Amino acid sequence: MSSLNNLPDITFAEKDAATIETEIIEQYQETSGTTLATADPRKKLLQSQVPILAGQRSAIDKAAKRNLLAYADDDFLDHIGVMVGCARIAATTANTTLRFTLSKSRTISTLIPMGSRVTAGDNVFFATTADLLIPAGELTGDVGADCLKIGEVGNGYEINSLITLVDPTAYVSAVTNITASEGGADAEDDENFRERIHLAPESFSCAGPDGAYEYWAKTASSLIIDAKPYSPTPGCVDICVLLKGGELPGTEILNAVKEICSDKKIRPMTDNVSAIAPTPVAYNIDTTFYIAKSNENLVESISRAVEAAVDDYIAWQKARLGRAVDPSELIYRMKKAGASRVTVANPVYTAIETIQIATAGTKRIQYGGIENE
Repeated sequence: MSSLNNLPDITFAEKDAATIETEIIEQYQETSGTTLATADPRKKLLQSQVPILAGQRSAIDKAAKRNLLAYADDDFLDHIGVMVGCARIAATTANTTLRFTLSKSRTISTLIPMGSRVTAGDNVFFATTADLLIPAGELTGDVGADCLKIGEVGNGYEINSLITLVDPTAYVSAVTNITASEGGADAEDDENFRERIHLAPESFSCAGPDGAYEYWAKTASSLIIDAKPYSPTPGCVDICVLLKGGELPGTEILNAVKEICSDKKIRPMTDNVSAIAPTPVAYNIDTTFYIAKSNENLVESISRAVEAAVDDYIAWQKARLGRAVDPSELIYRMKKAGASRVTVANPVYTAIETIQIATAGTKRIQYGGIENE
């Protein structure tokens, strides 16, 4: 399927004020058979209409473009998605798995009711999503829990950090999360939603194409920005997923991806589906930049801009699975920030596999001084 980024830009209505002015004056002169002088009141009247026409044409152009996938946004994008059965992913809460421990073994089962809340003590609460019944003779039981606040606020609670039980239950002596909390996200943004709509026709196939698995994997969470299926052995499909900011997925999101892509309406009968996190490939940054003599008075601001450009490069490098480590992109961004010349000792160009992600290690940025252009 062709990329939306490769499409040519289009215009439905001319918006340039100078062009509009020329058009309406030439049309008037042609129709009336009169040449209008610069100070002619009729010409001034026509010129006064140009801002109105330019505004109207801008509105027409924008409205027409919003009917196309590449330009649509907000609610217009939602309407385009409906045509291919693709809905925007709603905001979600973070989730984790809790383990409850009893003070002693009992001769009868112990019920821990749904909605029992735990916290790390920071006013963010998680509640169990189902009743937990710990059988007689057992000391522990596990149950899922969702954050009570929607969005990313519930992400990032590491194992054994949710340990305070807000709603005490008889015989329960301890509680803790046995998985890191994740999965909380705001509503899907336009960029990711547009890409999923573009992929949606692939999902109509039941033959297991790459695009179908990629589409369905991304429906698991709006945090997923990239997904790549591959087959390590016949009959097996591993789906590698990457989260926003180049973050690696944890157990909860991987389980959600596997559950969705294993549905019998999606997965070919012969496929054994797994969801995996990408393998990090580390690279180091060691670079020196110079500033042109004509910008000598801007050394401080350019240096800050160059530092920011390196950080942007690091974010760009880990924003897609299998993106090769490319020092030319680093040089381009540093020069765009104001450096006149850039030398790079590290990184060197390195091709990486589809299921790998490039992550920065050490970072060394040196200012080499002023030099003639």
